[in-house]
Amino acid sequence: MIFKVFYQQNTTEVPVREKTETLYVEAESVEEVRKKLADRTYNIEFITAIEGQVLEYEQQNENFKLENV
Repeated sequence: MIFKVFYQQNTTEVPVREKTETLYVEAESVEEVRKKLADRTYNIEFITAIEGQVLEYEQQNENFKLENV
């Protein structure tokens, strides 16, 4: 399953919507995504599973890149 992760680069600052970034991770669960990203200093805001038409739409975006973690 593909998960979309919304995060901030800096964990010491208050999250600001304009600084939110996204990445895509393949995993079995949200917990697995968190474990895979544990070594990165991301301030993870939200993780959501994407599939079907939503996944197709996201794949059309030029910024879609599946992370290898």
